[in-house]
Amino acid sequence: MTDLASQPKPNWFSRLAHPGSFMAWSRPLVVPLAVATALLFVAGLYVGFFRAPLETENVGSTLPLLYIHVPNAWLSQFVYGAMFVAAFGTLVWRHPLADVAAKAAAPLGATFTVLALFTGSLWGRPTWGTFWEWDGRMTSTLILLFIYLGIIALWRAFEDQLKAARIVAIVTLVGGIDIPIIKFSVDWWNTLHQPASIITATGPRMAGSVFLPLLLMLLGFTLLFLTLHIVSMRTEILRRRVDSLSRQAAARGAA
Repeated sequence: MTDLASQPKPNWFSRLAHPGSFMAWSRPLVVPLAVATALLFVAGLYVGFFRAPLETENVGSTLPLLYIHVPNAWLSQFVYGAMFVAAFGTLVWRHPLADVAAKAAAPLGATFTVLALFTGSLWGRPTWGTFWEWDGRMTSTLILLFIYLGIIALWRAFEDQLKAARIVAIVTLVGGIDIPIIKFSVDWWNTLHQPASIITATGPRMAGSVFLPLLLMLLGFTLLFLTLHIVSMRTEILRRRVDSLSRQAAARGAA
């Protein structure tokens, strides 16, 4: 008979991977994350509208749109990156929460992408003279939105979520090729968008008075995603528990 005491104990990663453990440790994080998100938004908007210039020589009076557009554009790619990692977790590591994380992230990523496209259009009309131009970055971002919508549709097309998770993971990995295209489109093609100005080898290429509120808003939107993602994951776990209990009750009733 196997000595239970001699068996290796699950490591911290395995414990965190269990849905029950996730529900336990994530619950007390929601309120602090929400409060931190609100504080960052208040600070970012205050600095952006009352302490920073409202227009510059390059972009005119559309500067405040930067504080909304750039974080949403960043999150449209960041969220997909998180889904890309989750896809590996589903196919390679068989992480119990990987498919939950991926499913919960997809609608959030789609929303951030829509907001990035919308605010980008508002920015483009006074700055470039057009709401839309089929340049590399705009087109590849629009394609990213279609990928998000396709993934959401796939999740809803299958009743068996485990089967859906494997198919969605493969599609997510294939669709990941669009992220470097978005990132490097300004270097590969002639576009209206300027090259990277925040993360560069020589540091940010913008005035500190603009960079500070932009950084605060970037952090605020990122924490907003983390807060909503945790809540969405918790909701998905509870939904699956309810579905499991319903199926068990139906099976007992049929017997």
